[in-house]
Amino acid sequence: MARVVCVANQKGGVGKTTTAINLAAGLALGGLRTLLIDLDPQCNATSGLGAPPADRHPLISSAPLRDSLCQTSIAGLELLPGSRSFQDVERLAHGPEGNAATLRQHLASGLTSYDFVLIDCPPSLGQLTRTALANSTEVLIPIQCEYFAMEGLAQMIDVIRDVMLRENARLQFGGIFLTMFDPALELTHEVEREVRDFFGEIVFHTVAPRDVAVCEAPSHGQSVLEYAPRSRGARAYVELCRELLTAG
Repeated sequence: MARVVCVANQKGGVGKTTTAINLAAGLALGGLRTLLIDLDPQCNATSGLGAPPADRHPLISSAPLRDSLCQTSIAGLELLPGSRSFQDVERLAHGPEGNAATLRQHLASGLTSYDFVLIDCPPSLGQLTRTALANSTEVLIPIQCEYFAMEGLAQMIDVIRDVMLRENARLQFGGIFLTMFDPALELTHEVEREVRDFFGEIVFHTVAPRDVAVCEAPSHGQSVLEYAPRSRGARAYVELCRELLTAG
């Protein structure tokens, strides 16, 4: 059975999509069949892997997901592209219960052939994120090493716990992942200490450093593991993959 990892944070700009792309790439390069689902209407996970957004989002269609999958440059990694269609975004995020049911049905079926399914969620705690959480086995929360890192995090965790209690007994905390780590800044170390002191063992040991290669890779439609495999960022995401596999 696939491990379904929901990559979520209600704040934007924290490295959520970057983490989803590079974690998916690392797992696939490690020989694990992996699917990345783009639920964010910005479609950055889609463009970041060199694919065009879909005209209509596959998750509101009655067609099987396999009909909409895109192959990537990495063997073993497939992508379900997102859509920038305003109509589809509204139907996915704010539509009637029937749309949520269709989304649940898609996410609950057709995933058995994968070892890992990663879901890149929009930066919100709306129905779209809740539905993704309800159909996941674990949630990974990237947070940026900055002053506002913990702002809203307690609310995010409350939503996760609510989903655990009401909708999905399978969902577990996969972990909190610190991103944009700059060891030269005292603020970075202060945020790290605060997060680790408060959340303890659910914080990954690995951190994602600030690395220009990580920022450049999406413009080439590649993960940083392809674009700059010897970079600090690539090494960090390989270590994150190892931690995730050990935790499983």
